[in-house]
Amino acid sequence: MAAANRLGVDIGGTFTDVVLEARTGFFSTKVLTTHHAPEAAILDGLDQVCSKAGLPPGKIGQIIHGTTLATNALIERRGANTALITTQGFRDVIEMRTESRFEQYDLNLTLPEPLLARQHRFTLRERIGATGDVLIPLERAEVDALVEQIAAAGYDSVAVGLLHSYLNDTHERMVAEVLAKRLPGVSVSLSCEVSPQMREYERFNTTVANAYIKPLMASYLGRLRGRLADVGATCPVFLMHSGGGIISVESAAEFPVRLVESGPAGGAMFAATLAKRHGLDRVLSFDMGGTTAKICLIRDMSPKTARVFEVARSYRFKKGSGMPISIPVIDMVEIGAGGGSLAHVDALNQIRVGPQSAGSDPGPACYGRGGTRAAVTDADLQLGRLDPDGFAGGTIPLDPGNAAAALSADIGDALSMNATEAAFGLSEVVDENMANAARVHAVENGEDLAGYTMIAFGGAAPLHAGRLAQKLGIDRILVPAGAGVGSAIGFLRAPFSFESSRSTYMRLSEFDPKAAQTVLNDLTAEATALVRTCDADARISATARAFMRYCGQGWEIPVPLTANQAARPDAVTFQSVFEAEYAALFGRIVQGLDIEITVWAVNAATGAAVETPVARTTGTTTASTGTTRRLYDPTEGAPTEATAVPRSDMPPDTRLAGPAVITEDETTIIVPTGFTAVTQSDGSIDISRRGTPG
Repeated sequence: MAAANRLGVDIGGTFTDVVLEARTGFFSTKVLTTHHAPEAAILDGLDQVCSKAGLPPGKIGQIIHGTTLATNALIERRGANTALITTQGFRDVIEMRTESRFEQYDLNLTLPEPLLARQHRFTLRERIGATGDVLIPLERAEVDALVEQIAAAGYDSVAVGLLHSYLNDTHERMVAEVLAKRLPGVSVSLSCEVSPQMREYERFNTTVANAYIKPLMASYLGRLRGRLADVGATCPVFLMHSGGGIISVESAAEFPVRLVESGPAGGAMFAATLAKRHGLDRVLSFDMGGTTAKICLIRDMSPKTARVFEVARSYRFKKGSGMPISIPVIDMVEIGAGGGSLAHVDALNQIRVGPQSAGSDPGPACYGRGGTRAAVTDADLQLGRLDPDGFAGGTIPLDPGNAAAALSADIGDALSMNATEAAFGLSEVVDENMANAARVHAVENGEDLAGYTMIAFGGAAPLHAGRLAQKLGIDRILVPAGAGVGSAIGFLRAPFSFESSRSTYMRLSEFDPKAAQTVLNDLTAEATALVRTCDADARISATARAFMRYCGQGWEIPVPLTANQAARPDAVTFQSVFEAEYAALFGRIVQGLDIEITVWAVNAATGAAVETPVARTTGTTTASTGTTRRLYDPTEGAPTEATAVPRSDMPPDTRLAGPAVITEDETTIIVPTGFTAVTQSDGSIDISRRGTPG
């Protein structure tokens, strides 16, 4: 973390963001993602920022990387030829799922296909009981025979998920031993290592996902390090994981499933850093790029986390329609709403936007790269939000004619609208989709967005943040410096960290302090050791959580433990902290029911950088009048003349009344009518509704 020159790289579905934090300053760029070889875009961006800084690649001391490669492989089913070995009778767990219906009244509901077809799933006659006892011993000869069968089939990767292996891993270890001896070149993923937690469906699915992408990620990381070495960048490379921390390349290659939400996690950490700097305890993080929009709640300057999330949702991004991944992750909602999201008119003459995206190739119609369908970026251009000659610093000229033609063809002709009306309709739909996602996410977490501050970043978020705030009743927006490459900056602000977890069932009525202490000590040692692989000399702190519920309930809530509570666990204290968390979430506690702990977790992390507090200014200097731009005003339903000012012409303590446009190379900020933008001392643009307290 003490390296002088550090590079942050975020590979998104449309753009790859590259940020160089050097002794001489801060340099960034956005380049189109090269999906066939993601490392090519990284090298392109590296060359650009090093040229800007006048710094050879060999002087970079550290590279921190986040990627959508793992996510895309799962969504597009482009993983390795993978087999699953499981307990006899549990072969179909990943296909049966939980048998819940994510759309209650859809008679034609189609469940997502499992990642592995049935013929790729194999069983062993063995059984570990719910208390960890061996009920049916595993015979070595049977394992040998099954591994010979797998060898003959030519699998590249094997997932091993046996019943209750999180309590007793001896059978899984035996299978791994035989696989290593007979098939040394085959990747192996054990559920007792990948996700040692109860609930077979989530655990098996997570292990299968890890095995499915493990060879792909190992190959990519090897190519990346080789290409970096070719240009002289031989520094250590680390990766952002889904929980908001940084892990080594070796850990990432072993547990690539932890990278599935790495880019969005970097964005959430970026927003949390800004919240600390500005003293904000209630923040709505809004990250909108070229393919998706991510919304995250940040309370007390820390993103909310979860143990399970879904990828590859197949039903309008509806919860329950994707594949669950049981790993530590920053809790956020992600929808198919980005600059490249495509629009169409459905059978009911309603405008629909996403989740399909034009991506980087061919991109929206206005890119002039062969795309013909209307996308959000086409609407933004038609509405005057984008400068056709200044997009991405002028490196990607936009074609207004192509945008207007696509909007008319895909929306206007069907609904008897001109191109501008079609663009406004498209924009309103995508903004309402994001607003509704934010409302639902807030309600699910027991939050009211009134009084929240929105932090907007990502290439497209500052374009839409003003309208989104109007829809949500939010009075204040912060657009930080470097907003267009926010996730990549977030990588540079994140600590080295790793969370270890384990299912060890314990009721408070039968609480065993010694057993609890042993579990917490083991998890602390495991997590700390993995962080040490990133920084051997760093000061590392550990925080513990217990996942608890009332007996008879189906799901747990996370209960944070102080250092003293973790060091001296006792039933009375655990009941007290659980009831406090439960009451805060549900408004009441349940009397007379026993309480149980299902999962224990410890997160080890290096210290976060200290942020210098920023005193809010209301702006004593009015921005000098720049050019004007014809900008569509959604509150008036008509175009209006708006002031257009480069962000570089707005030094700290400068104010600009909306409607206005603030331009920069990597994004554009729209200041709505009725709002005022003020540049803060850290370079952030503070946009607030006029008439609200400063």
